[in-house]
Amino acid sequence: EVLLGITGKDFVLTASDDTCARGIVVQKRGEDKSRALNKNNLMLFTGEAGDTTQFAEYIQCNTQLYRIRNGMDLSTRAVSSYVRKELATSLRSRHPYTVNLLIGGVDPKTGTPELYWLDYLSSCVKLNYAAHGYASYFCMSTMDRYWKPELSVEEAISLLKKCLAELKVRFIGNLPNFVVKITDKDGIREIEI
Repeated sequence: EVLLGITGKDFVLTASDDTCARGIVVQKRGEDKSRALNKNNLMLFTGEAGDTTQFAEYIQCNTQLYRIRNGMDLSTRAVSSYVRKELATSLRSRHPYTVNLLIGGVDPKTGTPELYWLDYLSSCVKLNYAAHGYASYFCMSTMDRYWKPELSVEEAISLLKKCLAELKVRFIGNLPNFVVKITDKDGIREIEI
């Protein structure tokens, strides 16, 4: 499973493969491995099938409950802190969630993009670009070479295409389709590449 995230000048570009697999068997294609937490925050998830769905829905519902109770949305940083706390609590239980996440968002007032990388051990790091799964072996060097702080949307899409091309050449698994989304101050939208 592959999750990729790239921050740009005023947006976050994310991509996830649309394959649901267990071991060497592809069970389903067309799976969207992301959840919109609010208008400007998106969470991508990967891991054990039941854990990912249950945890993603739990986080999505609780961020919406926070908005209803308090009349405002959580910031990207606040969402990542909340998710990290929930993963840490789960880790100390008898049945921890095995979920890896990317949380991307943009502050609607300032337009500042943020991308957080979280793993199943509740590590949380703010990064300019990130990857989960086998993609990190192949794509991190490409993102490291071509990423820059003032990346435009076109440049970020070009960088993402380079990463996906690298996966097609070097990775033994067949990941033909990706769900690509852009999060900016106007909201979340899916794009075709």
